[in-house]
Amino acid sequence: MEFALFLGCTTPSRLKAYESSSRAVLGELGVTLVDIQEFKCCGYPLRNIDFKAFVLSSARNLALAKKEGLKIMALCKCGYGTLKKAAHLMNENSSLREEINEILAKEGLQYEAEIDIMHLLTVLYKEVGLEAIKEKIARPYENLKVATHYGCHALRPSQVTQFDDPVAPTLFDELVSITGAKSIEWPMKLECCGGPLSGVNDELSFSFTDKKLLDAKKAGADYLTTACPFCQIQFDTVQDHHIPSILYSQLLGLCLGLDKETLGFDSKRAEIENFLGD
Repeated sequence: MEFALFLGCTTPSRLKAYESSSRAVLGELGVTLVDIQEFKCCGYPLRNIDFKAFVLSSARNLALAKKEGLKIMALCKCGYGTLKKAAHLMNENSSLREEINEILAKEGLQYEAEIDIMHLLTVLYKEVGLEAIKEKIARPYENLKVATHYGCHALRPSQVTQFDDPVAPTLFDELVSITGAKSIEWPMKLECCGGPLSGVNDELSFSFTDKKLLDAKKAGADYLTTACPFCQIQFDTVQDHHIPSILYSQLLGLCLGLDKETLGFDSKRAEIENFLGD
């Protein structure tokens, strides 16, 4: 299994632990990651400012992966959703596709409809497989209750992202279950983390996050797990209810027997380290 790793902007600049833990886990599971140095922003910040610039940004990344003959794997759900959206738009609109390809041709690139776009979780679930991961579990966490945070951009719009059932998703819950932990049901499971409003309306943004963390705690969660840098950063920022938030790649990495340094744990994660034990 070989994928072009699309890091996006946020992970390498603000959450390097997500990259290091994902690389470590995938390497342990036999997945080869290829770094394409020419990858740039997915274009999401431009979606409501300059539509064609947004599509072009995504199309260029997809064309670069296609040129190497690789499927693309995104760590960020925002990046995943953006790449899927741009691909959908170009597949549906031949005029737009021709216009974008005319620009890409200046770099010797071309967008083609059959480019595969996956997220880290879908690679683990569909490409590696639950049974193959189970065989590698060395340290299950059987006494933990986990609240899965799916995030918005992977689930919606469902006809574009094709990640999971947008109303009753199970993919992430099943991936948590193979670690030995119990994935709990909770009322605000599919609600937004509040991250998109950060820096625009911080009071409302943190209110979203605060309510979600409190809901997870009321439902009996020991901690919350994410698979998106934006969501993880948001939950790390608002921790009034003391529900630790851990990246799924870190949780799975611990279960695979990988060391905490490799997985990117630092002094800020002491609460989780103490909670999970040595």
